[in-house]
Amino acid sequence: MLNLISFENDESMNTNGTSFKGYVKTDYTALVEKFGEPTFTDGLDKSTVEWNIEFLATDGFGDDNYIAATIYDWKVNSTPMGEYNWHIGGYGMDAVDLVEGVMGVFETINNEET
Repeated sequence: MLNLISFENDESMNTNGTSFKGYVKTDYTALVEKFGEPTFTDGLDKSTVEWNIEFLATDGFGDDNYIAATIYDWKVNSTPMGEYNWHIGGYGMDAVDLVEGVMGVFETINNEET
């Protein structure tokens, strides 16, 4: 189990090689309230917005872990403002757990396409 210490949303975060791990169902405004403005808004690849986040968390042994996560829409014509299943990317499921924790949502829809 990871205990969140802090997180940062910044374009300098290295998220290369992350892949889809799950969803978090929420709206755009809630994401902005929790994580700040999106890292990218220029329609990268197949998304219109993306947050690149690096979490610092401790594990059960007291070790610090840096965990990368991305939150993004996928193959939509415009940025969803209402409730939407936002994609979560990462190197492992810890990314999903930490996004859920910050959002106060502990139930995601994992590995299902919308």
